[in-house]
Amino acid sequence: MIDAPLVRRLLAAQFPQWAHLPVTPVERSGMDNATFRLGSDLSVRLPRYAHWVGQVEREHRWLPRLAPRLPLPVSEPVARGEPGEGYPYPWSVYRWLEGDTATTESLADPVQAARELAGFLTALQAIDATDGPGPEQSNAFRGVPMGDERDSVAAEARVRPKIEALAGTGLVDTDAVTEVWETALAAPAWDRPPVWIHGDLDTGNLLAVNGRLSAVIDFGTLAVADPAVDLQPFWKFLPGPARDVFREAVGHDDATWARARGWVVAGSLPVPEDPYFQADPARVTRALRHLEAVVEDHRRHGA
Repeated sequence: MIDAPLVRRLLAAQFPQWAHLPVTPVERSGMDNATFRLGSDLSVRLPRYAHWVGQVEREHRWLPRLAPRLPLPVSEPVARGEPGEGYPYPWSVYRWLEGDTATTESLADPVQAARELAGFLTALQAIDATDGPGPEQSNAFRGVPMGDERDSVAAEARVRPKIEALAGTGLVDTDAVTEVWETALAAPAWDRPPVWIHGDLDTGNLLAVNGRLSAVIDFGTLAVADPAVDLQPFWKFLPGPARDVFREAVGHDDATWARARGWVVAGSLPVPEDPYFQADPARVTRALRHLEAVVEDHRRHGA
């Protein structure tokens, strides 16, 4: 159980200078970590499971080096906590970043958002990646090659049964989805030096103020790997008119875009018995919309 009383006990024992501040759960806490707002200027983030513990070390080590070179504010760790008070893992205190969760519908200027997000990715990928962490369990193996059998969301052993489970449900054209997936598997692998990736550029990790992108958060899946995984906002966040702007601004060859479509397929298969989709039916609607966008784009650019 990770709740506000636990956070208060941890603060009192390890960071008494903040123990008097109010602790409140954030409205949308992540699946890997529990997050609480601490006063008006800070937040507390605690891994839920042992296999995410490596995210703490990764963010504390690398974010201070990356942040000065990025055009948008990013999560800023200010203190690292240790296990205690019955909680078994390291945890973090971060600077609070103002903004609401960015959504496609809330963007004041989607084309400007596409340029800003592309600029962020271009800057991130340009930073020297020497000694950076590769795909591993604590970043969910984000950025592995297509077909890699490590336990990523895009492992063939995970994706193929999900497509098969959707056959006959009427939810999606599984033949078309299979074609997109097999094209991603067949695409040439990334053959240049690996680059920095965020790994989870979903809308929940993008903040906006007055409809304009203001920050990128949650770098738990940060890695040095194939950049295809970071192209997912093209289908999952940006509306149609902004997509061409984003595609042109980030560049990349057809093979990288094919692998990116594969990552979207892998994460957007709403298998009926999957607890992730059962817990929130709206996720099914969003996932189907993403799959439709990927199939359409494949027919235009990748078939």
